[in-house]
Formats: sequence, structure tokens, C-alpha cells
Amino acid sequence: MFDARIYVQRRSRLKEKIKSGLILFFGIEESPMNYQGNPYHFRQDSTFLYFFGLDFPALAAVIDIDEDKEVVFGNDVEIEDIIWMGSQPSLLVRALGAGIKKTAPLNQLEETVKKAIQKGKKVHFLPPYRPETRLKLAQLLDLDYDVIQENISKELIKEVVAQRSVKIDEEIDEMEKAHSVSYEMHTTAMRMAKAGVYEREIVGEIEGIALSHGCQLSFPTILTIDGQILHNHYHGNVLKEGRLLVNDSGAESEMHYASDITRTIPVGGKFTEKQKEIYEIVLHSQETAIHLIKPGIKFREIHLIISKIIASGLKDLGLLKGNIEDAVREGVHAMFFPHGLGHLIGLDVHDMEDLGEDHVGYDDKTKRSDQFGFAYLRFAKELQPGHVLTVEPGIYFIPALIDKWKREKKLTQFIDYERVDKYKDFGGIRIEDNVLVTEDGSRVLGKSIPKKVRELEEITAK
Repeated sequence: MFDARIYVQRRSRLKEKIKSGLILFFGIEESPMNYQGNPYHFRQDSTFLYFFGLDFPALAAVIDIDEDKEVVFGNDVEIEDIIWMGSQPSLLVRALGAGIKKTAPLNQLEETVKKAIQKGKKVHFLPPYRPETRLKLAQLLDLDYDVIQENISKELIKEVVAQRSVKIDEEIDEMEKAHSVSYEMHTTAMRMAKAGVYEREIVGEIEGIALSHGCQLSFPTILTIDGQILHNHYHGNVLKEGRLLVNDSGAESEMHYASDITRTIPVGGKFTEKQKEIYEIVLHSQETAIHLIKPGIKFREIHLIISKIIASGLKDLGLLKGNIEDAVREGVHAMFFPHGLGHLIGLDVHDMEDLGEDHVGYDDKTKRSDQFGFAYLRFAKELQPGHVLTVEPGIYFIPALIDKWKREKKLTQFIDYERVDKYKDFGGIRIEDNVLVTEDGSRVLGKSIPKKVRELEEITAK
């Protein structure tokens, strides 16, 4: 946990902004894999961690703004629990670590909420992303399960997003810790990228690195020679000379702050000329995006600039033609770059997206596009100091998408389909780093992980 004052300050700001009512938070229950005594690895709800820091199951909390009360609800362990889990500190002792001075048994939560409702207090709660949480809310608030989402507190969402979006120094330190583990994971994968190695061998090695440092993964590892599949979690391929290996993986620190890094590796240690040409376009676009990041600029503006750089590079190779401004306006780049430039990262690898992507990445001044590709931009609004984002442009040759657009004769004034067809076995390239917005620019978090062509060829060939 952080120092108690950090949690106290966070809750105080929340009370100042929300002004009245009861704020209700739920932690996460353990979830069984196949029977109750064999649960999945427990991972606490990120917003609960942010305001209360308590990292164990079966908790809830309320902040009664009008009465200036903060209570954590949970149950102390009994002898049956101690037999299996050992002795545990009391709930009150743990709660004091977050500056909470009052705890109560979990079965008293319902009475507390019902009394608040009877007094006419508004109950603020965030969107539940687990069905069991939704069921609890329906019971507590005497609402139908199907209308829970209609009663979420937009006011609370807005304030939680505002607070969690701007990282303090202690949070950046945690993200740097996660990055140091990710550095080891990625450089290990580079050294292992030899012909004849199974993808799963590398995945097992790098995931073991995270665990050996007391970390977890921040998301399921994407490591594949089929890099044209954006979220490919299949790891059964054998690496072959001349293929590109995309490794999108990251560690989560012991305090659950995430790292999310992608590198594209030439199997066997040498890019082909064709691969190098595409790789240099992606690298140039990524480095340009990082250079452009500063307070006051909208991330969507950077996304559009990078889309033009990618389209221009593909035009130089003869895959695209015509006016680049017009081509990007029509969305031609999305056949090769069909996702957004990046997303916020913090306690969640896609930070706060459980609260609603539009609440996190968009606002009244920044509306989401409905254009294919551009619509997938998760974060678009104006950058502020303290924001931490991924910057992850890519170029992919997706055979099904190429065939579909070609069949539909889509954007033929800009796309040379005959030349594009020759890249259908290429795969994909993505390069990703985590970037902090500073007062006057940006800083890439952590020790630099090799991404220049020469660096990658040297470390992979060893």
C-alpha cells in the first residue's frame, strides 16, 4: 500500500467533488475456476484499490458524504480460515493502513445502504462489470437487475476518471517497477527468437520472469508469428527463419500498476529488406508520436498525423497512390492500421475502461469518429501532465480484410491491390512504449528496450 495520507487525500477530494449522498464501492469476490475451493488468481477491483488500497476479497466500502463517515465492510477470519490460510491481521488493522478508522461486518452493509435510502440520500455507484456485483446492487438498491446500468452515477464516473487519469510520483514509480520486469521479459524473448522454437516456450519463459519478480501479467500475453491477428493468444506455432515475431506483453507490479510493451522481432536475427522497409515506417511513426506528445494537444490529432505518416510510407513503397490527405480522410490507412494509436495505462492496462471507454477517452469537446479504424481510438481528448499512455502504431496485412476491400472495389483510387496482394503473407508489425506526459513534453517510462533495426538484429542474433 501507499502511505495512508494518499488514500485519505483521494477520498477527501472525492467528497469535495460529489458533495452529497452515499458513495458505494464493491471489491471483488474470488471466482472459482471449476469448483468453489479452486479459484482463479485473485485480482482486486482497481478503483477499490485506488481509494482504499485493500488487496483481498469480499470487501465493500461506503463514504457517507453528508455525515463524513467512511466505513469498510468485511469479515475477520475465523478458525476454519486460519487452518487453511494462516493467521491474518484484523480488518480494522488493515483498514487503518488506508486511513479508515471504522470497519463493520459485511452483513451490515445492507442496513447501512437501506437507511441512507430512507433518509433520501442518493447512492452513487460505478458501472458493475461482474454479474455478481450487479446482483448485489440490485438487491441493495431494490432495483431490477436489468436497470442497474441506467442508475450508475455519471457524476462519480467523471470524478474517478479525473483523479485516476493523472498519476502522482508514487504511481509512476510503480509503473517503472513494472517496466523493469517487462524489460527483462522482452529482451529474453528477443534472445529466444530462433527457428525451431515454439511460441509457447518463449511465453512460458517470459511469464515465469514476471512471477519470479513477485509480479503478475498485466494482460494475457500476445506472442505470435501471425502478427496480423491483433490480439492473438494462440502460442502453438513453431518459429521459422524469415518470419516476424510480435511480442505484446507486460508485467503488473505488486501494487497492480501495469506495463504494456510491444516489440516485433526478426526470427533468427535478420530482417529481410521487405520487412525492414515496413518496420522503419512503423518505427518512424512511433518516434514521431512520442515527440509530439505534450500538454494541450489532443491525442486524436497525433493519431491522425501518424495515420498520414503510415499512409505516406506505404505510398513510397507503391502500395498506396494519390493524395495522402484525401486518402487518410477517406480512411484508407485503416486497412493497414485498423486500431487506435494508444490508450491510458495505470492500475488497468486499459485504464478505467470498466467505467466506459467514452467517459475515459472522450469528452464534450472530443467526439468519437464512426469511421472504420478511427472508431477504435480509445483515447482522443486533450493531454494533461500526469497522463500515461501507450503509443503503439502498427502496420498489418490482414488477408481477409484485403480480400474484402478488393472484392468491394473499395478506395481503388488510393490502393494498388495488385501490389498489396504480394504482402498477404507478411504478417504484422507493432511497436509500443508507455509514455508519461510531462509539464512541457513527454518521457518514455523505463529503461529503453531495443527497437532500432540494428539493436534488434544484434540481440536476436546472439
